[in-house]
Amino acid sequence: MTVPLASYLLVALILFCIGLYGALTKRNAVIVLLSMELMLNAVNINLVAFAKFGAFANLTGQIFSLFSITLAAAEVAVGLAILISLYRNRRTVNVDEMDLLKR
Repeated sequence: MTVPLASYLLVALILFCIGLYGALTKRNAVIVLLSMELMLNAVNINLVAFAKFGAFANLTGQIFSLFSITLAAAEVAVGLAILISLYRNRRTVNVDEMDLLKR
């Protein structure tokens, strides 16, 4: 039994829309970071799906997906370090109150 390409794309679309909604509407910086991870995972699903169902089925999409996962892990580490530093200075994780560079 094979899963059609449309199913992969639908799951990726739903994940990306949930991530976009969370990144645009939430005020908590941790939720914004998690939403960005959801969007990156949706892109990874698309990469793997097109690598499997593409005209020339090869491992290129899966390799790009592995690079993307590695970059996402580095992004999370740097983002959480910045978030912890801002929390120590401001005592909040609210995105609206993080205007340290405006002064």
